[in-house]
Amino acid sequence: MPKITVVNQEGKALHKIELAEAVFGIEPNQQAIFDTVLMQRASMRQGTHDVKNKREVRGGGKKPWRQKGTGRARTGSIRNPQWRGGGSAFGPTPRSYAYRINRKVRRLAVKSVLSEKFAENAILVVDQVNLSTPKTKDFVQVQTALKLVKNTLYVFNSQEDWENAYLSMRNLPNVLFTTVEGLNLFDMMRVQNIVFTEAAVKVAGEVLA
Repeated sequence: MPKITVVNQEGKALHKIELAEAVFGIEPNQQAIFDTVLMQRASMRQGTHDVKNKREVRGGGKKPWRQKGTGRARTGSIRNPQWRGGGSAFGPTPRSYAYRINRKVRRLAVKSVLSEKFAENAILVVDQVNLSTPKTKDFVQVQTALKLVKNTLYVFNSQEDWENAYLSMRNLPNVLFTTVEGLNLFDMMRVQNIVFTEAAVKVAGEVLA
């Protein structure tokens, strides 16, 4: 059973807790991670690309010359794709690139990344992040006390009082925020460290197991 030391927001060790082995101690499945990241990246695409086809291009209502007798190829409109200024044939149109994969695969991918982070000592558990007022300077002091200088994801339990912490960290370029319910693979792989509150890590072990 994997164990981890819980610290306070001043960086002092408090006690140790056991983590769910089914979430933080599995053999990472690289294929599940790849498939899930691919799905998330595809879903992030805007898909707003668009070109005008022959029907949408302005003009071209009149047949440029008669059908027979001119020696030239027959044509019905100067807005055909082969003409300069004509519509595009088979060009891109707005579409959604989003798709879904099996929920079990997505959950396995999340557990795989959490297990990788734990093996790399990139997971930290704090008892709570308690700020009396939303102030970025106060949160930077927490970051300094925890010795976190690289990109960091903070994970809270949705039942906790996290609003001041979120308002204090949202202006920092190297800090992300989420709740256990909002954990997603792309955010976890973008950061070097993941910080759970003690309440959040217990919920994650129950929900993801």
